[in-house]
Amino acid sequence: MADPLQFIQEVRQEAGKVTWPTRRETLITTGLVITMVILASLFFLAVDEILQLVVRFVLNVGH
Repeated sequence: MADPLQFIQEVRQEAGKVTWPTRRETLITTGLVITMVILASLFFLAVDEILQLVVRFVLNVGH
């Protein structure tokens, strides 16, 4: 079994190598994610409405 103290030291050393995003990068990325979620939601809403109209039309043809 490895030495726990050595393991913690290695973890801290590796964590020090992490490059964290700046506040600006984080805000830009968050804005892009929110924009893409809204666009995807609108797209699927439109597809759902179109499919709903098609299904209603097909089901009402026999009446």
